[in-house]
Amino acid sequence: MRAAPRADLVAGLTVAVVALPLALAFGVASGLGAEAGVVTAIIAGFVAAAFGGSNLQVSGPTGAMTVVLVPVVHAHGRDGVLLVGLMAGVILVAMAFLRLGMFVRYLPISVIEGFTAGIAVVIALQQVPLALGVPIGDAERMWQVAADAVVDYADSPTAAAPVTAVVVTLAVLVGQRKLPGWPHALIAIAIATAVTWGFELDVPMIGVLPAGLPAPSASFIDLGSLGVLLTAALAVAALAALESLLCATVADSMTVDQRHDPDRELFGQGLANVAVPFFGGVPATAAIARTAVNVGAGARSRLASIVHSVTLLIAIVLAARLVAHIPLAALAGVLFATTLRMVEVSGLLALARSSRSDALVLIATFAVTVVLDLVTAVGVGVLTAMVMGLRSVARTSRLETVPLDLTDHADEEHALLRDHIVAVRFDGPLLFVAAHQLMTQLPDLTDVRVVIVRMSRTSTLDATGAVLLRDTIRHLERRGITVLMSGLAAELEPVLDSLGVLAPFRAEGRLFSTSTLAIADARRRLQDDTTQ
Repeated sequence: MRAAPRADLVAGLTVAVVALPLALAFGVASGLGAEAGVVTAIIAGFVAAAFGGSNLQVSGPTGAMTVVLVPVVHAHGRDGVLLVGLMAGVILVAMAFLRLGMFVRYLPISVIEGFTAGIAVVIALQQVPLALGVPIGDAERMWQVAADAVVDYADSPTAAAPVTAVVVTLAVLVGQRKLPGWPHALIAIAIATAVTWGFELDVPMIGVLPAGLPAPSASFIDLGSLGVLLTAALAVAALAALESLLCATVADSMTVDQRHDPDRELFGQGLANVAVPFFGGVPATAAIARTAVNVGAGARSRLASIVHSVTLLIAIVLAARLVAHIPLAALAGVLFATTLRMVEVSGLLALARSSRSDALVLIATFAVTVVLDLVTAVGVGVLTAMVMGLRSVARTSRLETVPLDLTDHADEEHALLRDHIVAVRFDGPLLFVAAHQLMTQLPDLTDVRVVIVRMSRTSTLDATGAVLLRDTIRHLERRGITVLMSGLAAELEPVLDSLGVLAPFRAEGRLFSTSTLAIADARRRLQDDTTQ
């Protein structure tokens, strides 16, 4: 934290400006009110940063978490949510001590992308009542809530709320494209608040924030509710672990020298979720959008997230009365814009085209997320990926006669190492089950200037293996290491082409039919560098 305090201070202030409207919006969406969202951002942002396993993550309320909480609010009220959050925090701490953090890394990329796209749709459906200015129904599924809201709106339509939501959505999206780096959500909310307040438009508003949050009632410790709420707590803990560790992985990929500790991250998120209920907040997790802003703003340590929390505390104390007049439709507009940015359509299409198996896993995970719930969706996605992966392995298995090669290649390998060249080879299928374990070994190479990736014995490749290979290559190249590839089978090229892996290799002459040609090119490149 002492390395670059000025950079962390600037990053923390920047993230706070982005996080304030999101915290308010997610608090309202969860059913506990805007104040719960802000409290969560302040407390969880501080505790998770201090005790977590990533130096760059920013934690707080998220859209995915609100999707899980809404049914709990309807069935058990505010105290049920607080108890669920507390139990989820304890579960996360237990997961950390059991060292379960590493298992989240093995999720297929098709499951993650389908899950993310499904969450975006569910969050958007969740905002429909607020955008139309009608009361939120009590249906169990979000698509039912949205459908009921449209029916209610059709009975007595008004223009103020929908227009506010649409204008704020467009303002945020256009602003982010034309003037990146500006706090567009905060500016759009401020203008919408001024207009609706000044012209006294009939639009539902947040209302006055309480000076202090009420203490939990006796039902908070009602033992009769524990059995029912434990299932919800397990879902919250699973979602918090999944989202936080995926977010940490994204943060690592955006930097060169950062590597998170997954079990420590679970511990930090667990402590944050244990602390938040005692301040009246909702369950929290790391937020990918805010973390990306933090990294982009130049954050170097945990100090940035701590500054973000302190800034939010000061802002909400000084501006609580102004917050009361924010139209709920404006917050819905901010979340509509957020959901549109969550989904990268081109990436989804590329993943769907990479193979039929990945397309099926993607669609199944997406559909179950929207129709049923998030935890079921992850289970269905992983099960589908396992079945398709085993089917793919079975189809590519074949019996071949391979002559014995008793030649000792130790001298050749040592000669390559002396030239700062390393040749690695993947044997067998490079699927999601084994891809992560293989790829984590490559970035640890030291004193190397050229890496030759030998693909001649790679029998099968899915989208997860291709994405991990791409990200590993980019990581090596950011360290100044040249990566060459040899022996790639023609049937594996479409998967890599669909994800943009091979284009730079072809353009720069780094793709070879044999390892011998690749080694000769590596030595030529090193000799040219020495000559220059």
